[in-house]
Amino acid sequence: MRFITRAGPEIGVASTKAFTTRLATLFLLTLLLARSRNQLPPTSEEDYLAELRHLPVAVEKVLAREPEIKGLAQQFAARRHALFLGRGHYFPIALEGALKLKKVSYIHAEAYPAGELKHGPLALVDEDMPVVVAPNDDLLEKLKSNMDEVRARGGQLYVFADGDSQVRAEEGVQVLKMPEHYGVLSPLLHVVALQLLAYHVALVKGTDVDKPRNLAKSVTVE
Repeated sequence: MRFITRAGPEIGVASTKAFTTRLATLFLLTLLLARSRNQLPPTSEEDYLAELRHLPVAVEKVLAREPEIKGLAQQFAARRHALFLGRGHYFPIALEGALKLKKVSYIHAEAYPAGELKHGPLALVDEDMPVVVAPNDDLLEKLKSNMDEVRARGGQLYVFADGDSQVRAEEGVQVLKMPEHYGVLSPLLHVVALQLLAYHVALVKGTDVDKPRNLAKSVTVE
């Protein structure tokens, strides 16, 4: 069985829209499965579908944050390593952010579940190791504890925060506010912002964003 994403052709090796369209189609598949099991009330289904239809507008608002992301990229370009943290369903988004940064900018980047910070990654944090986090509402207070741990060790935090979260910029903490909180679809907005960060870091460093060194698309090389 095939599930068509309708992403269209993507020439660059470091694919972006393939990831985002898969998130959207998997969300649709989840709705179909929930409806087939009578776990999705009609009103909830209508609300979710309305959010999906509004998604292009929400993504455009994220793209409007590009000037701010360019500013972050200027700071990132001189780094050699970076950590990406995410809790819950933001952990896969952290993985995608780290993957894109290492692929196109050649900066060593790794992602971890934020709850595992104290079990290894925290030993790497110092003033030369930036940490990127993407909070969500349910686990925001626990994530703030992670942020305090990073700041206590001199780490520079870059927080991609939901529009209604109470994370504020201060010394050692830079905040990029998403234009709105989009519920279960908010990870789609965060991943676009992180992909843009990787793109602009690569531009600052002068690397080839379409053809990263040593890499090839899986459809052409086994």
